[in-house]
Amino acid sequence: MQVTRSVGRFAIAIVVAVAWVLCAPGFARAQPAREPVLQLRIVGGLAGLNQFTRHEAPFWTRDLPALSAGRVSAEIVPFDRAGIRAQEMLRLVQVGAVPFGTALLSSAAADVPELLAPDLAGLNPDIDSLRRAVAAFRPYLERLLRERYGIEALAVYVYPAQVTYCSKPMAGLADLAGRRVRVSSASQADFVTALGGTPVQTGFAEIVANVRSGNVDCAITGTMSGNAIGLDQVTSNIHTLPISWGLAVFMANGAAWAALPADIRAVLRKELPRLEKAIWAESDRETAEGIECNTGGPLCVNARKGRMVAVKATAADQRRRREIVAGPVLAGWIQRCGPGCAQVWRDTVGPTLGIPLP
Repeated sequence: MQVTRSVGRFAIAIVVAVAWVLCAPGFARAQPAREPVLQLRIVGGLAGLNQFTRHEAPFWTRDLPALSAGRVSAEIVPFDRAGIRAQEMLRLVQVGAVPFGTALLSSAAADVPELLAPDLAGLNPDIDSLRRAVAAFRPYLERLLRERYGIEALAVYVYPAQVTYCSKPMAGLADLAGRRVRVSSASQADFVTALGGTPVQTGFAEIVANVRSGNVDCAITGTMSGNAIGLDQVTSNIHTLPISWGLAVFMANGAAWAALPADIRAVLRKELPRLEKAIWAESDRETAEGIECNTGGPLCVNARKGRMVAVKATAADQRRRREIVAGPVLAGWIQRCGPGCAQVWRDTVGPTLGIPLP
C-alpha cells in the first residue's frame, strides 16, 4: 500500500527514526552503559486542547524519559499538525508509516463503522455511562485492531461532552423541531432528524460563520471548544445534555510494538493507564467548566465568561433521548455498519446499558 502524500516528511522521518533505533549497534545486547537511547516518535491527539498540552505531551517528553531511567526519549506532534488527516490514521499505523499514533474513533468509523458503538449520539448522558460503554466495548476494540489490522491498542482517551448551542430560546430537546442544527456525524444527524430538526454537517472551523449567516440555528459541539471559538457570542442558549463525547484510541503498529524491549513495553503498559485516567478526569472537569464559562458562572477560570442561558435536561428530554437511541440512532448505525454489528451490540454495549436492538 502506498502511503498518502499528506503524511509528508513527518511520516518519513518516523520510519527512518524507528529503523535507525532498531538497527543501531548494541540495541539488543545487554550493555546498559553503551546502549543507545531509544527514540520514539509519537503522533498525538488534537493540537491546542488540554488533552494534548496538559497530558499527552508532558507524558512523552518529560515523564517517560524519567520512568525509563533515561533509556527512552520521545517526541510528540498532534496529528492535525503533522499533515495527517484523521481518517488516515488507522491505515498509517497498520502499514507502519506511523508506528505510534492516536486515532479519533469517529473518524476511523468512516472505514470501520463498529467503532462508533460506545459513543452513538444520545447514548451516554453522563461520563459514568460512557465509562461503562467503553469498558464493555474495549475487549472487542482491542481484538478487532489486533486481528484485522495488526495494531496494539494501548489507551482510550476521551474529549469533553458535545452539547447543543442555539441562537434562539429553548426549553428542551423538543424545541429543535424545525431548526437547522450543525452536526459532525451521521449518528448525530439521526438524532436531530428524530427530533424533527434538519441536520447540517459542517466542519468545526465553520460553525460560527454558519450561525452568523443563519445557515444553522443550533450547533452540537464541545462545551469548552465552543467557547474557544466564540460560539457563546453568537448563540443564547446551551442545552447541557451530552449528545456525544469523542473517543480516541492510542495505538501501536504491531511490529513496532513487538520490537520494543520487553521492559519498556512493561513500563508503557503500566503508565499509559495512568495517562488515560488523567485525560478522562480532565474531560469530565472541562465539560463542567465549559458550561460554567459559557454561562458566566463564578467557577470559570480557564476561558472567557459568556452570558448564555443553561437549559438542563428534563425528565421528558431523558425519555425522548433514550427512545431515539433505541430506535432511529441504533437502527441507522446498524444499517450503515452491516448485519455483523447487530451481534457486536448484543455482545458489548447493549446489555451493559440496557438498550436492546430495535
